[in-house]
Amino acid sequence: MNKEFRLPDVGEGLTEADIVSWKVKPGDTVKVNQVIVEIETAKAVVELPSPWDGTVTGLLAEEGQTIDVGIPIITIDDGQGGVPEPAKPAKQDEPAAPPTRTPVLVGYGVKPGSTARRPRKTGVTRPASYPSTPSAPPAVRPPTPTPTQAPAPTVAAPASVVPAPAPVVPVPAPADQPARALAKPPVRRLARDLGIDLTTLTGTGPQGSVTREDVQQAARSDEPGTGATVVMANGVSSGGEERIPVRGVRKHTAAAMVSSAFTAPHVTEFLQIDITETMAAVRRVRELPEFADVKVSPLLFIAKALLVATARNPMINSAWDEAAQEIVVKHYVNLGIAVASERGLLVPNVKNAESLSLAGLASALDTLASTARAGKATPADLSGGTVTITNVGVFGVDSGTPILTPGEAAILAFGQVRDAPWVVNGELAVRKVTTLSLSFDHRIVDGQLGSAVLRDIGAMLTDPMRLLAWS
Repeated sequence: MNKEFRLPDVGEGLTEADIVSWKVKPGDTVKVNQVIVEIETAKAVVELPSPWDGTVTGLLAEEGQTIDVGIPIITIDDGQGGVPEPAKPAKQDEPAAPPTRTPVLVGYGVKPGSTARRPRKTGVTRPASYPSTPSAPPAVRPPTPTPTQAPAPTVAAPASVVPAPAPVVPVPAPADQPARALAKPPVRRLARDLGIDLTTLTGTGPQGSVTREDVQQAARSDEPGTGATVVMANGVSSGGEERIPVRGVRKHTAAAMVSSAFTAPHVTEFLQIDITETMAAVRRVRELPEFADVKVSPLLFIAKALLVATARNPMINSAWDEAAQEIVVKHYVNLGIAVASERGLLVPNVKNAESLSLAGLASALDTLASTARAGKATPADLSGGTVTITNVGVFGVDSGTPILTPGEAAILAFGQVRDAPWVVNGELAVRKVTTLSLSFDHRIVDGQLGSAVLRDIGAMLTDPMRLLAWS
């Protein structure tokens, strides 16, 4: 029997997702829990497993297409017989059907990296849609009579006979359609952002696939003075305008930032501090055997100082419940770290960070950042944060006015560490200096509390012995 698999809600009440890449094609045999498609939601890239054993009979959505939750995206014949369910290609100009009670797939299925990825095909065949109603069964043809056998009368098929499913006929790609370039989804996204037509590039990756370096080299070759021309995906040479569809993480981030900016009254305070001693502590900690396999950076001490300051000032780790008109003070800290990834700005968080040792926190931060940059952060990783750190110093920036993550009362920005003149014991010296910026929700956090938190963090980073004493 032919079954439709509808796009499920993979968690957090999402309403749509983009099809990143298909891992199967019509005619493939699939097993339960085998990854069949990779989708990009507003929060993460998720691999969806097959809910049935069977044969793929149709792909109802194309790579790059945005699909509403509840819309069919693939049909699979489970081999059980029966009348096929009607399958219609996903159309976004029609109202979405009410979503079925498909189980939420958070944490369900094959783990990332455990399946071999199928090489991309130069053309994807699309099946013809199934008929909405089965056609009438033909009359049963009598057998050809032999010389010793009288002709049998024509017998009409009984009404109870179920017609066979209509055959699925692949529709070949048009002869003039260009071959699809081999490239991973992040590379395709980069090419779209830069306006590069992948079919015009010669790939240097495995099996001739186009790499990030290939795309970046093509973009650089179009700089003034090179004499090269890069053809945009729409066939127009670069130098004019470019339109980039807003979807996925960018769409979610834009909506969240607008909501935060116009909902919570933001206040930002700044504090410039001498962190020479903290930088020395970073170098000493790197030499300890407990930290041999993890990355130790100043961010680790910033995170630990924020956790200690939160314990000393619990109201900074709270949220405003507009519906209930209550302030929710959280006695656990899910520490968010803003990460710049190929998909855009992500803010995964370390769950119950306040309970971790310094070595455990270093390992958690390292794993979290690596997972997010690789595009493998799950919706669970990106949900439930209580307070956030954004490291703008890695971009060579001294400070900023960060916007609150929706649902949180504070966000700390950490600027670049640089040499600067500083007065130490009445003498002018060159010290390692940075600027901290703390934005907070003024409905919850007044100036006294915000200043106390920022002052505590600054004191612990100026003198790491305070960090030990207050922990």
